[in-house]
Amino acid sequence: MLFNSLDFALFLPIVFALYWFVFQKNLKAQNALVLVASYVFYGWWDWSFLWLILFSTLVNYLFAIGLGKYEKERTRKLLLWASLAVNLGFLGFFKYYNFFLDNFVQAFSFLGHPISIKGLDIVLPIGISFYTFQTMSYTMDVYYEKLKPTKDIIAFGAFVSFFPQLIAGPIERATNLLPQFHTKRKLDYAKAVEGCQQILWGLFKKIVIADNCAEYANKIFENYQDYNSATLLLGAIFYAFQIYGDFSGYSDIAIGSSSLLGFSLMPNFAFPYFSKSIPEFWKRWHISLTTWFAEYLFFPLAFSLRKYKKYGIILSIVFVFFISGLWHGPSWHYILWGLFHGLLFIPSILKTGTNPFNQNKLNAPTLKDVHLVLSTFFIICFTSIFFRANDVSQAVNFIKGIATLKSGISLNINGINLYQFVVTIIAIIYLMLQDYHLMKKYKFGLLFLPSTLFMIFYFGHFKSTASFIYFQF
Repeated sequence: MLFNSLDFALFLPIVFALYWFVFQKNLKAQNALVLVASYVFYGWWDWSFLWLILFSTLVNYLFAIGLGKYEKERTRKLLLWASLAVNLGFLGFFKYYNFFLDNFVQAFSFLGHPISIKGLDIVLPIGISFYTFQTMSYTMDVYYEKLKPTKDIIAFGAFVSFFPQLIAGPIERATNLLPQFHTKRKLDYAKAVEGCQQILWGLFKKIVIADNCAEYANKIFENYQDYNSATLLLGAIFYAFQIYGDFSGYSDIAIGSSSLLGFSLMPNFAFPYFSKSIPEFWKRWHISLTTWFAEYLFFPLAFSLRKYKKYGIILSIVFVFFISGLWHGPSWHYILWGLFHGLLFIPSILKTGTNPFNQNKLNAPTLKDVHLVLSTFFIICFTSIFFRANDVSQAVNFIKGIATLKSGISLNINGINLYQFVVTIIAIIYLMLQDYHLMKKYKFGLLFLPSTLFMIFYFGHFKSTASFIYFQF
């Protein structure tokens, strides 16, 4: 069930009405409704993979109970590693089995000893990377005694499968979301209105920004040999806005839908295209994943390498982004994309010698910062070519086409609808103005509703219901 579909437009009001006007007096009944609604939501795609969510729920529930029961450190550590092995084992099998197998076969062929091993026809369960990381964080938080294990299997099941953020995040921490399932919730009119505004803003990002930009980005990337340098650069810029509109739009709808049910999710984007550096960008982009890696991977690794000082920090950050690239997909172009971002942290670390994930206040840029914002944005556009390309070869050739000023620098938009092109540019300008308005800590203004509805109904891409990019991860 897609957020931008008629199905969801009917599904959410039905859940809202039952939640607040039928089961409002019974917390357990509300949690049970969320659990059932979440399984229906996920099963809309493929009922056959519901067993994976159920298995993940039961395994992590039982391991956490064990961690709370035993005090002996050796036993608790054994339970933790067993939990991680099960979670990563399932994720690794469904997402990475064929990737590692193919590279294993290629390595033997490179060494002159070709072998033949057939891969498996494995379908990647949608959302598995997201809910696996969420359940892993729960077990680790219980192990580190940040959270007591819950004995309420319904509440825990609803936490794991919570439908607004089940498929593509935000990746919630159990310390934030799980206690909300144990707390009596009341309908807050102001919060509900704010949730509806955020849903509307997310729909604008998806239907107007992402899906219109996709028309050009897809055309240019799929036929990159036919376009000159300026058009290839335009394709990279359009893709940057496509993925931002697509993923942050999903996050906005998820957070807004949660607000309607009385839940608060962590923000997942903080106006990333106003960043003045790559480290700042990663404090603003996919915040739930970045902070997950920082908390559960970077800090433990950097602590173990602390004797190497800034070089230990560099090794830690590069490794984290290598894993981040691999998390996004079992392909070398994702891994290289992650490594590039890790390497781009090095100048900042060498200069300051400090933790790049520090929680310094993120300020809005001034006119003096325009060159920093633009240079950071174009770096993001170039690295995103590896993220968007089908493989490393396509990414390299695409960048070569830009760098060599192939066929001149005049814009070639043959075959592109000029009206839709202009509309897309206007929509991007509206997006950035509204983002900057919100970044300055102003709330949605009086003109937000009519102007955004106008943009959606007149400029929205309704030809087809397009899936969200991060569903593939």
